[in-house]
Amino acid sequence: MGIAASDVIPLSHARANFSELAEEVKGGAEKIITKNGESYIALIDAQRLDYYHQLERERIHLLLIDEAGKGLDDVAAGNVKDARSAITAIKRRRSA
Repeated sequence: MGIAASDVIPLSHARANFSELAEEVKGGAEKIITKNGESYIALIDAQRLDYYHQLERERIHLLLIDEAGKGLDDVAAGNVKDARSAITAIKRRRSA
């Protein structure tokens, strides 16, 4: 859903018409509240916010699964190092 010019509201207008704006948002609209002419906050339905957070968690999980797959591919290809040796080498480089 795109944001229309009518969805950009000055903070002073939002204060004066909060109940009306809340009803519009509950009906599916999203509002951008501005302060001094610049974006300040967004007003969205709480369920939509939960949905956005769920999407973000799912995106993070997909990224982790992808990284785990790459790690398994490295193991299968033999691109592995002993952890103790790798840590020791890193410490030596840092102290040099």
